[in-house]
Amino acid sequence: MTAMLLRQETTQIGRGLVGAIVADSYLGRYLTTVAFFTVYLLGMAAKSISASLLKGGSSQSVVFFLGLYMMAIGAGGIKPCVSSFGADQFDGTSPAERLKKYSFFNWFFFAVYIGSFVSGTAVVWVQDHYGWAVGLWLPTLFIALAIASFLLGSSKYRVQKPMGSPIVRVFQVIVAAIRKWNAVLPYDDSLLHELPEKTPMAADIHRLQHTPVLRFLDKAAVISPAEDPSKSDPWRLCTVTQVEELKVIIGMLPIWTTGIVFFAVLAQFSSTFLEQGRSMNRRVGAFAIPPASLASFDAVSVLIWVPVYDQVLVPAARQLTGSARGISELQRYGAGLLVSVLVMATAALVETRRLALATASAHGEGRSSTSILWQVPQYFLVGASVVFACVGQAEFFYNEAPPSMRSLCSALALLTVALGSYASSLVVTAVAWLTTRGGGPGGYPMTSTTAISSASSGSSRR
Repeated sequence: MTAMLLRQETTQIGRGLVGAIVADSYLGRYLTTVAFFTVYLLGMAAKSISASLLKGGSSQSVVFFLGLYMMAIGAGGIKPCVSSFGADQFDGTSPAERLKKYSFFNWFFFAVYIGSFVSGTAVVWVQDHYGWAVGLWLPTLFIALAIASFLLGSSKYRVQKPMGSPIVRVFQVIVAAIRKWNAVLPYDDSLLHELPEKTPMAADIHRLQHTPVLRFLDKAAVISPAEDPSKSDPWRLCTVTQVEELKVIIGMLPIWTTGIVFFAVLAQFSSTFLEQGRSMNRRVGAFAIPPASLASFDAVSVLIWVPVYDQVLVPAARQLTGSARGISELQRYGAGLLVSVLVMATAALVETRRLALATASAHGEGRSSTSILWQVPQYFLVGASVVFACVGQAEFFYNEAPPSMRSLCSALALLTVALGSYASSLVVTAVAWLTTRGGGPGGYPMTSTTAISSASSGSSRR
């Protein structure tokens, strides 16, 4: 059951790549956000309508699943675009705006987790007391208000033009480099092909400077004696900027792979942590604590850590490092990976205690006398890891990406969530099989995930 839950979110994240390509290639981030927000709103409305239809009827199921699919499509377009579009509003050449931009992703995640906290507390309370129909129409109204608020600022936004498909540009470089594998690189890098600055097309392109790495890709920009650069085939001759875009993506891959491990750890938060809680003593006095309710400690932790990081830790780090950012995106991301190790180490200690007391007592199948409150520290540490690793990852992929590929790179970062969920489901399945052989009580993959996370945090340092 846990493995099945982990796989459910992956389809939505995969659609983020489609939304990112649409944004970078055709519509731009503004129009893509508006379009997919509208689809998401219609999906929410359909889901809300289904709650008002006759229960058990075929029409209810059709409308409900139609709403779910529309929400998945809408979220796939929103997620890779909205944070990048927000960061686009700051002028990186202005010192004052640059400082504000350093804080943008902090407060973006703060707003996201306010919504998460409200949905997990107030909206759930409304659903329990007034029914599913009211409980679903309420967030639908919030989405409608969010779209209206977004549209009100349209005249003030800085909107970047789409520059064509980044995927096509990447494959053009690969194909051109293979075709010119035997070409000789010029001694002077300025002889490589680039659009002249005075051409109309070059005015809309953010030119990237040549870098002396992955030199074999530079062959895609070598002008052969028989070629006319003004009439060249883009699958045979590419610009230096195109080549550098591919180099940037390749340079991101090591950090990208560590993200898969991190989100495999984070997937435990919504899966095995819940299963662990169900196997513990949930009573505090006369009240039985639902295991899912402890997830609110994660949101509360984020809401505490964001102001602490932005208003306390960053100013202190500026004094020590002399950098306006305080610490780099990668240093922040690495700190988050280290915290994720603490998350799983804490959960492993709790699991060790749970299994020991489950073996020593007879509270029923898989039940332990260990209080569920022992889980609070691991949930709180999850929030800290989000503030450091998730925000650091979002900053890194946005700042490192060329302007024409920022939605795509944000989608690649989100793809680690899906791949991490798949990796987590594999670990969960393997550990469950190993720990239940021979009639064993079963266990959760806290120790194994701790080891994997430790290796990942070490590999992220550079």
